[in-house]
Amino acid sequence: MERIIVLSGLSGSGKSTAARALEDLGFFRVDNLPPELLFSFLDLCRDSLPGVRGVTAVVDVRMPVRDALSDFGRTFARIEKSADRTDLVFLECSDESIARRYKETRRVHPLRGETTLPESVAEERRVLRGIRGLASLRVDTSDLSVHDLGEIMRGVAGESEKATPLLSFVSFGYRYGIPADADLVFDVRFLKNPYFTESLRDLDGTSAEVARFVMSDEASGEFVERLSGFLRFLIPKYSGEGKSYLTLALGCTGGKHRSVAMAEALGKRFSEHSPLIRHRDVNKL
Repeated sequence: MERIIVLSGLSGSGKSTAARALEDLGFFRVDNLPPELLFSFLDLCRDSLPGVRGVTAVVDVRMPVRDALSDFGRTFARIEKSADRTDLVFLECSDESIARRYKETRRVHPLRGETTLPESVAEERRVLRGIRGLASLRVDTSDLSVHDLGEIMRGVAGESEKATPLLSFVSFGYRYGIPADADLVFDVRFLKNPYFTESLRDLDGTSAEVARFVMSDEASGEFVERLSGFLRFLIPKYSGEGKSYLTLALGCTGGKHRSVAMAEALGKRFSEHSPLIRHRDVNKL
């Protein structure tokens, strides 16, 4: 088998969307087979489906044999030997995002018995902790669109239109925590803060007025120049090692002004890579 992508993560984090994206790329999908059947299935694909690009196996708390999750490290080691390349992708998101998605879809959490939804999510995080630790890629989908997640899956599958890693710039506020999927984190709180200018306080870093204010700081231009040079050094190095994604997080206090403006500026500087630009906390109070 050329390629196996094991897809796991929290319920409500977007596993179905990610799996469909991989199906569209020619991967054969299987959901939550017990390990002994999974190995038989992989052998069947190898022998009977020579034209298939690869297999994506979804593993989560719905697995019929729950004990298999606690011993998944051994199972994954066997899976890795079954293909030329094996990746484990773990999707997660904030508790608030999960609650919102379950409210919108009116579905029931798979662990929901007599417990509340927050309690079910906490238990699911505990059960999947070991699998999360094995992941070669962890993706926080809290603020991702369906398109964004699909593009990340294209990068994982090696189908990105770009030869370089899929590049993402995400702005955030330190008061809300560092993004879980960040590869590199840069603190831009040293820049002049538009928050203290009354006419700019209610705007955000995507506005021309705030962008001009932030970039008027001499340190802003130098920061963009130095970081751009650093990235142009790093990107081919990551590419040479087969890394298919690179997420840079830029943080300011609230994630509304400076970090947003800098993410936008860097996105324009690297437009040839068609980067994803996300502003995680721009709409928070």
